[in-house]
Amino acid sequence: MKKDLTPTLLDFGPLRIYLARHFGFCYGVENAIEISFKTVENNPGKNIYLLSEMIHNPQVNADLQSRGVKFLQDTAGNQLIPFETLTPDDIVIIPAFGSTLEIEQKLHNLGVSTEAFNTTCPFVEKVWNRSEQIAKKGYSVVIHGKPGHEETRATFSHASSHAPSIVIKDMEEARVLADFITGRKPAEEFDFHFKNRYSPGFDYSRDLQRFGVVNQTTQLATDTLAISAYLKKVMMEHYGLNESNIQERFADTRDTLCYATNDNQSAVTGMLNREADFAVVVGGYNSSNTTHLVELCEQKMPTYFINAADKILGRDRIVHFDCKTKTEQTTENFLPEKPVTEILMTSGASCPDAVVESVIVRLAELFEVEAKVEALAEELSKAE
Repeated sequence: MKKDLTPTLLDFGPLRIYLARHFGFCYGVENAIEISFKTVENNPGKNIYLLSEMIHNPQVNADLQSRGVKFLQDTAGNQLIPFETLTPDDIVIIPAFGSTLEIEQKLHNLGVSTEAFNTTCPFVEKVWNRSEQIAKKGYSVVIHGKPGHEETRATFSHASSHAPSIVIKDMEEARVLADFITGRKPAEEFDFHFKNRYSPGFDYSRDLQRFGVVNQTTQLATDTLAISAYLKKVMMEHYGLNESNIQERFADTRDTLCYATNDNQSAVTGMLNREADFAVVVGGYNSSNTTHLVELCEQKMPTYFINAADKILGRDRIVHFDCKTKTEQTTENFLPEKPVTEILMTSGASCPDAVVESVIVRLAELFEVEAKVEALAEELSKAE
């Protein structure tokens, strides 16, 4: 039941795992992976390239590379293989994050067709379409996203082709933007705060008189809503508007929030209503949506962010990723000395269920309850 956010209890006796109601692959990721593997299967002997990582998950990307798929760029957009070496016979898969219009045009000029191998998430495309719609009504576009993220770069490219556009990464930058809108900050400081993050010819004194807020779909939905509500309030106060006429200056773009990202985040919030010893979040370290799940969990309890089961080295050691320092750390004696250990668990939208399952099995090994896991798996398979 979608509205029931109660986590699922996996009771293995001395080990109790509460699994988030919604976790793991979303539709966009599943679709992208399916298209990618079918492309490999249906085109033996052809050169197959991915524009960049299919999704931010090491196991999926390694699997594709093992099948001969090569990456043209890294996640930051740095070139790994020159586009100029491609031929019209080569296949280039556009990842779930989408692509910039500039790259699409470059590939088209080389005779490389991407239409049949475009795995862009439909919810990312929805953001692009909404940006175009509000642009036609004379609004500029403010994008809430991580400036270097592939999806943000793609969304900025599409939005800025229709309207003046700018990227802000968080509420702090929204407040800075508001200071320019209201004239509290001088014009000469604008480039210091937002250099290389606005479209050519962008003039904040003109282009921020009417705008809407869209987002990188893997951002925290609550953060986007808070930023949008704050900037809306700023516009109402600055221009003397109210709810009945605010659309003169501020576009309603709440329908661009990704349901899957929101469901996973809401499920974590529901899961955190339970008391537990710690939380485990499984996913790629460079996955934006997974990082946000970690942030939610860390607000309530110790949280270990891991990308594979082998990061759990034993009963006394776990290797996990620290989002603040961007490094792996080792924690000793992470399992409490008590009769029953209770763990909350979730995973990001780009994490395969098999990886989550392997983490559960690894924990079961530490508590010597593997047989109970196998029995549960068999019971569930019969139920299907």
